[in-house]
Amino acid sequence: MLKTISFPYGHRTVRLTVNEKHLNAVLRSKIHDFSPAAPEVELVREALKNPIDSPCLSELSRGKNKVVIIASDHTRPVPSKVIIPPMLEEIRAGNPHAEITILISTGCHRETTREELVRKFGEDIVERERIVIHDCDDTANLVDIGRLPSGGRCIINRLAYEADLLVSEGFIEPHFFAGFSGGRKSVLSGIAARRTVLANHCSEFINSKYARTGNLENNPIHADMLWAAKQAGLAFIVNVVINSKKEVIYAVAGNTETAHLTGCRFLSGLCRVEPVFSDIVITSNGGYPLDQNIYQAVKGMTAAEATVNEGGVIIMLAESEDGHGGEDFYHQLADEPDILKTEAEFLSRGREETVPDQWQSQIFIRILKRARVIYISDAPDDMVRAMHMIPAHSIEEALDMARRIIGKPDAKITAIPDGVSVIVG
Repeated sequence: MLKTISFPYGHRTVRLTVNEKHLNAVLRSKIHDFSPAAPEVELVREALKNPIDSPCLSELSRGKNKVVIIASDHTRPVPSKVIIPPMLEEIRAGNPHAEITILISTGCHRETTREELVRKFGEDIVERERIVIHDCDDTANLVDIGRLPSGGRCIINRLAYEADLLVSEGFIEPHFFAGFSGGRKSVLSGIAARRTVLANHCSEFINSKYARTGNLENNPIHADMLWAAKQAGLAFIVNVVINSKKEVIYAVAGNTETAHLTGCRFLSGLCRVEPVFSDIVITSNGGYPLDQNIYQAVKGMTAAEATVNEGGVIIMLAESEDGHGGEDFYHQLADEPDILKTEAEFLSRGREETVPDQWQSQIFIRILKRARVIYISDAPDDMVRAMHMIPAHSIEEALDMARRIIGKPDAKITAIPDGVSVIVG
């Protein structure tokens, strides 16, 4: 009996047909089968009407002249076209004369282009609203607001801190070391200084057994992020959960901490799956925009890491049209053939000695220590090899390679069609 499994890849879908006797399991989030109670915009409007542990946004905006909305950047598939218009309406219902700034939370990513802003918000909002793109290295527009629980300085965007009302939009998905995205993460890492992000992403915290997908309890990275959001005065959030079509299936609004926790509980109920260990695990990074580069693809690999047999093979599909995704990330892997030596160097660094992209490389090395990685992408083969992976250009080619590496023509497979949408464990 043959079974066909679809994997998102860039803007398209790649399919694998496999004999069911070779297939141990297909691990999917129930998100993709969830039927929302209303259309996307209505879900957002309903959440805004019924905020958790907070007055409505229209009430909060009364008398507030400088309002800042933190919005996600081009690397996140947040449906801002659905979320931002109702937020703007609510704010202006409370204060028609409010000076509103949409602050793009790039974290340490590159600047979002105008084309990407239009794709995200629509031409009307880009033309009509004031949009500022955060720059984590622009010291003139950053302000130190205290010391994080980790000991690092909490330095954030000055516009956000000096706002009369600071709010944010975003989406909640499993996050491979912060537990979940959304909520407090719009401040740290979203609008923080590079120095602050580096302190939060230190090797000690990344190495913590609590800094894992779907876990907030005792997670030191989450603790820092929540402290930063509260210190910054993040008063209100609107977060959504999306399906594989990037459509809103759930929305929550209100208090930065409790509304976010409510959304995390909803998501966890849909996307937590038990591991089914196999010699070969095939996964993806959910397609565009999350699979634009190798850097981002590490996230999807962690789902496979949690269910691949030690010494097994992970087959990762990520189009990677932007290549490796970061010079530091690339050179940390490509310039040293001994990944154990690189890992030891990371672990020897203190909390404020973190270097850019170290956390991603550290997690990637953890994965590479457990399994070989065959990488299906449009990235140059020599780049993939330099990053300690094996290049491939189709699932069939990758599967043949994996079986040869394992030494079993009938090696069992676990498939995770969307590695960033599940919590394995």
